[in-house]
Amino acid sequence: MPISAISSKWTAKSPQFLSLLRIVAALLFMQYGGMKLFAFPAGMPPDGGTVKLMSEMGIAGALEFFGGALLLLGLFTRPVAFLLSGEMAVAYFQGHYPQGFWPILNGGGPAIMYCFLWLYYSAAGAGPWSIDAMRRK
Repeated sequence: MPISAISSKWTAKSPQFLSLLRIVAALLFMQYGGMKLFAFPAGMPPDGGTVKLMSEMGIAGALEFFGGALLLLGLFTRPVAFLLSGEMAVAYFQGHYPQGFWPILNGGGPAIMYCFLWLYYSAAGAGPWSIDAMRRK
């Protein structure tokens, strides 16, 4: 099989990979909220507990867990992803950037990555494996 045929078959699967990336990223993202709200899969350092729901960290946890769940399902993907992108920008500049310039040293790499990943999904949409796609039919 020629390379061009393989390449075109692989390229044709890009909408499904868009959905797959959204699903995996949302599952990972939800863990940050689960940790803050439910101490699952682990609690918040240093004591392993949860945060107060009506605190800034509690609101962040709710956005991460429930917003992540909406992204997992692909429901209201564009507005939710835009909101979560902004949340991650705030998280980076409030929590990580004051610790130093370099993300590898200040622990802000995941916040930056999620910020731009969710920004991309706010423009690209959820892909074919989503409730948003089913609602359009």
